Amino acid sequence: MRRLAGFAVLLSLLAPAAAAQQTNTGLEALGRRDQVLGWEAVGRVDMNNAGFCTGTLIAPDLVLTAAHCLFDQAKGAPYDPASIQFRAGLRDTKIIAASRVRRAVAHPGYTPFAAVSTDSIRHDVALLELAEAIPAGRAAPFAIAAPGSSKTVSVVSYARDREATLSWQRACHIGDHFAEIMSFDCDVNHGSSGAPVFDLSDGRAKIIAVISSGSRDGGKAISYGMELPRMVADLKAALRSGKGVILAKGDAPVAQIRRIGVSDAGKSSSGARFVKARTTTP
Repeated sequence: MRRLAGFAVLLSLLAPAAAAQQTNTGLEALGRRDQVLGWEAVGRVDMNNAGFCTGTLIAPDLVLTAAHCLFDQAKGAPYDPASIQFRAGLRDTKIIAASRVRRAVAHPGYTPFAAVSTDSIRHDVALLELAEAIPAGRAAPFAIAAPGSSKTVSVVSYARDREATLSWQRACHIGDHFAEIMSFDCDVNHGSSGAPVFDLSDGRAKIIAVISSGSRDGGKAISYGMELPRMVADLKAALRSGKGVILAKGDAPVAQIRRIGVSDAGKSSSGARFVKARTTTP
């Protein structure tokens, strides 16, 4: 996990309220099909066999994730969308459905490869347009919402050492909320970039943020995400206009929509912030 540039500034703005922490629940592995029920739209975003992030369907053909997941840190260039695959509900060697990506767009305010800052976190959001929609009957998309009054949130994610199975933290908390950025004390790690932060307070799961960056302070996890309604509206407008959209090279491959798949054992996360470069073995 990359240490955040300007981390002291972020802490001064967002961390004070985190001192009054409430009790968090531990991570629950969602390894059985019945445990994934309701969370099928959360999946793993695999980038060209180079690593992974977490993503979530917000429409049958749109996946919400972190913008930095779209960029190859080693090459200093975006990944070809045709090489990115979204695997919904991945659990061990099984998936709900999978599709390649046709187009991708990072928020217009996001600057790739820049140092992590409040501005980069605020705009660290992206949409992936799938080559073929995943039917809602298999994976029902989640709605986006502004943060409510509840400080309790829930996170579903993949991460290092749990890369092949969804994990659910039923309850963690917002530390503070400033200038469209929120801090969280949720248990996330490399590979959790793009993970949805849910508000479950009214009994219906709504995404209020995605995980962008994080660190550990004295052994305590601190992560950051952003308000979504304005950012997602901007991203949808960009997809409609084509401005800033990353196109697949050539024709996008035919989507591979299937119920059963095989995970890539040993795959590590990729990129920066909460993602780590994959190491290759001879």
